[in-house]
Amino acid sequence: METTIVDLRYKTKEILKALERNERVKILYHGKVKGIIMSAKTLPLKSVKEHKFFGMSKNREEPVSEVMEDLRGPRY
Repeated sequence: METTIVDLRYKTKEILKALERNERVKILYHGKVKGIIMSAKTLPLKSVKEHKFFGMSKNREEPVSEVMEDLRGPRY
């Protein structure tokens, strides 16, 4: 299904029905695709342990605050 920004506002019910049918909804802006909305049912569920940051610092001995400071980097 293709829809415009205006349709998102005025035809929300039809868009939600399309998502229930597991259709992808392409969002058009001035005739060009700006994004795609997919049904949440089609996304695979992952466990927290599969996230790339899970357990990344279990072998570190420095405090969490220092690790976070390193990840954030310097501020302006």
